[in-house]
Amino acid sequence: MRSLNDARVLHWIWLRHYSAPSYCSGVPTRQINHRFAELLPGLTLAGAVVGVSFVVEALVKRYTPIVLSPLVAAVVLGAILANLGMIPKVCVSGLRFSGQSLLRLGIVLLGLQLSFSQVRDIGVPGLLLVVGVVGITFFGTQWLGQRLGLTKGLSLLVATGFSICGASAIAAMRPVSDADDDDMAYAIALVTICGSMAIFILPIVANLIGFDGARFGTWVGASVHDVAQTVATASTGNADAQQSAIIVKLTRVMMLAPLVAGVSMVRRRATDVRTRSKRPPMIPLFVCGFITAIAINSAVDLPNRFLADAKWIEKLLLAAALVGLGAGVDVRKLRAIGSRPLVLGLLSWATIAVLAAVGVQLLNIG
Repeated sequence: MRSLNDARVLHWIWLRHYSAPSYCSGVPTRQINHRFAELLPGLTLAGAVVGVSFVVEALVKRYTPIVLSPLVAAVVLGAILANLGMIPKVCVSGLRFSGQSLLRLGIVLLGLQLSFSQVRDIGVPGLLLVVGVVGITFFGTQWLGQRLGLTKGLSLLVATGFSICGASAIAAMRPVSDADDDDMAYAIALVTICGSMAIFILPIVANLIGFDGARFGTWVGASVHDVAQTVATASTGNADAQQSAIIVKLTRVMMLAPLVAGVSMVRRRATDVRTRSKRPPMIPLFVCGFITAIAINSAVDLPNRFLADAKWIEKLLLAAALVGLGAGVDVRKLRAIGSRPLVLGLLSWATIAVLAAVGVQLLNIG
C-alpha cells in the first residue's frame, strides 16, 4: 500500500514539475522560450550592426578629424538595411524590441554617469546658465518648427536633441512623443551635422570674442549637442576648458529627465478621457530608473571600473536600440519633408550658441 502511495506522489511530482509548464514570475517557461526564439534573429542582427558601427567609428576617428558617434552610425546602418530591403521578416520582432526595451534600459544606465554633485560644482551661475539655455532652446525650437510648417513630433525631437544631448536625448524623448522613426532619423542627422560643425567653428569664434580656459569650456558644454562632440570641441582648449565643458554638459544631460516627464504629463492631460487606457504614463518608468541611477551614483561611491563597464554596456544598448529605430525609417518620407528641417536645425544651433555665449558673458562664468 505504501509503495502505491509513493508511486502516486512521484507521478504527481512529475506532472507538476515536468509535464505542466513551470512558471517564473507568472510567465510559463514554454512561453518565455518561444518569445526568446522570436526575438533572437532580430537581436542578433542588431548586435552585428552594432559591431559594424563601432568599427566605423574607429575608422572615422583614425583617418579623419570628424567625431562620429556609434549611435549615429547605428541608426544610419539600420536605415540603409531597411530601405534596401535587406532585413528579413523574422528579424522584425527583435529589432522592435531593441528600439523599445533596450532603449529604456540604456537610458537608465546613462544615469550612472551623472550625479547631483555636478550641479554643486558648476555653482548657481552655471546652473542658471544651463536651465536658461536648455529651456529657451527647447521651447524656442518647437515654436520655430511650427512656424516652418513641420510636425510637432519632429520639432519636439529636434528641440530635445539640440537642447540636451543629441542622439541619446532624441531616442529617450521619442517614446513619449507623437514622432515616428522618420522624424527621429531626421533629428539625429541634424544634431550630427551641426555638432560636427561646432567642433571646427566654436574654437575660431572663441578666439574672436576672447573666450578661453574655463569660459570657453563652459560655452562649449552649454551649447554643443552630443557628449562626444563636446569633448572634441573642448579638447582644442586647455585642461580647465575640458573640465568645465564636461561638468556643464553632464548637468545639461540631467535635464533630460524633467523634460521627458513633463512632455509625458502634457500628453497625458491632452489625451481624450475616452481613451484613458491608451494614455501615456504620468512619469515613464525608464525616467524613474534614470533618476534612481543618478541618485545611486550620488549617494554611493561606485568603483570606477564598474562605472566604466556600465558606460560601455549603455553605449551597446543605445546603439542596438538605434539600429531597431533606424530600421523603421522610410527614406521616401524624408525626401518629402524637404529642406525645412535643415533650416530649423541651423536656427536652433545658432540660438543655443548665441544664448550660451551671452549667458557666459552676463553671468561672468569661467
